[in-house]
Amino acid sequence: MRTRTVLPAAAAVLVGEYERHLRLERGLSEHTVRAYVGDVVSLLGFMYGVTAEDIESGVPPVEDGARELHELDVAELRAWLAGQRSSGASRTTLSRRAASVRTFTAWAHHHGALKGDPGARLVAPRPHRKLPGVLRADQAGEVMRASSAGAAQLDPVALRDHAILELLYATGVRVAELCGLDLGDVDFPMRVVRVLGKGDKERTVPFGVPAEAALRRWIELGRPELPDTQGGSVETALFLGVRGRRLDQRAVRRMVHDAVGSVPGAADMGPHGLRHSAATHLLEGGADLRSVQELLGHATLATTQLYTHVTVERLKAIHDRAHPRAR
Repeated sequence: MRTRTVLPAAAAVLVGEYERHLRLERGLSEHTVRAYVGDVVSLLGFMYGVTAEDIESGVPPVEDGARELHELDVAELRAWLAGQRSSGASRTTLSRRAASVRTFTAWAHHHGALKGDPGARLVAPRPHRKLPGVLRADQAGEVMRASSAGAAQLDPVALRDHAILELLYATGVRVAELCGLDLGDVDFPMRVVRVLGKGDKERTVPFGVPAEAALRRWIELGRPELPDTQGGSVETALFLGVRGRRLDQRAVRRMVHDAVGSVPGAADMGPHGLRHSAATHLLEGGADLRSVQELLGHATLATTQLYTHVTVERLKAIHDRAHPRAR
């Protein structure tokens, strides 16, 4: 984020304070903080006329007083977004960046850096809501059967991968949530797992008998076989990599992609696709929308409602194929 180095000192300080607010007071993830701060730095760079050439050449910071931050208005916000659109940013990206700067201007106004809140008047195009690719229930079953066959050889990695696939599909947890699980987060008598989600919000998610069996086999038979690289200390992570440390998200994504890709006709997907599939199958099985929202850890019901569109589309496809008067 080299743009920040050529901003006026006062603006750079404000960005630092905003970053601390997002991280410490809002409790946002590192990925979200980087995205929000990057958008604000881009906006301020546009406001102060910082060009790509300035950044590459390492020009001295813009002098304070060249422009005042309180001069930022909605016209400048719109011009910045227009420039983003001209550079090829998608509607989804524009919507996210508009939301990001609205958050910043509201915070800056509250802290006295802006006399008003220009972001409150900023309107961005609504993002296109793409229907997520999902597995059919029979395809999900085939993924689990193939994974179980591999785990039957009692190879530690195969046992781990089967437990991961079963847990991802059973609970719909995010890949970051899965990798953050500790042994103590699993309650076998209750068959639930305690998950720390976005914004450090904790929720309890149930899982079924197949996931329980796969987890027990991994913990009892597979996990002790992986090397201990912690100097004799016991690693608390539920899932370990081949070097004995907490499993990396990228390894999970590769494994899920390969496992699903082995099923003929299955959509190309990673862990998030299993999350989509779990939500869709829950709704198709009769679960109510509010319960699915709780299970997935969605902040708003509007996010969960996307899955109702998926089920409707699938019902329409079935109707078109099966009903004699569909066409």
